[in-house]
Formats: sequence, C-alpha cells, structure tokens
Amino acid sequence: MARYLISFNDGDMRFPREDLPAVAAASHAVVRQAQEAGVWIFGGGVDSHDVSIVGTDGSVDDTQVTRHIGGFSIIEVDSHAEALEWAAKIAASCRCAQEVREIMDDPEA
Repeated sequence: MARYLISFNDGDMRFPREDLPAVAAASHAVVRQAQEAGVWIFGGGVDSHDVSIVGTDGSVDDTQVTRHIGGFSIIEVDSHAEALEWAAKIAASCRCAQEVREIMDDPEA
C-alpha cells in the first residue's frame, strides 16, 4: 500500500459564499466514505496565510505568502489509480481540482 497527499491551493475553491455549507457537507461525506473504506489517514483545511519559515540555522522568518495549500488529505491505497479515484471524489465535493502526490516510503518512520 502507498500513501498519497491530495491537496489544493488556497483560492482554487471558487463558488458563491452561500454554497459553503453544501460544499462542507459534500466534502465531509467524502471523508466519511474514505474512513469507512479504511483509506483515510488524515486531512484538513489550512487556515492561515501566515507562515513561519525556519532556516537551517534555526532562524525564523515570519512572513505572509501569496500562495499556499488550502487543504489536504492523506490516504493509503493499493495503487496510483485508486488515489486518483479518491482525488476525483474530493475534487467534485470541494468544487476544485486536486493535486495528487505519492508520499515516499521511509522504512524508519
């Protein structure tokens, strides 16, 4: 089994504000489906444009970025094709395209 990061950029979700309750309900329904299917690991929305960048020397630069991840899901499935199927369900529920990336396996993690 492989783990995948499914994400979208903040600002990609474009719909009338009054549709937010319906979008939230649809996306929560997909999360419940993924949980019931046993593929859900973790996910959520990213709430802030404020970012702390920590350098290799430990220095911290608090900044505001113009583009960042708006939300993400981590799933564990048998194949890339299955990850794409879940991404399609998430995309439909969130009303925006999703990026799909395989998470590298780390035998020590």
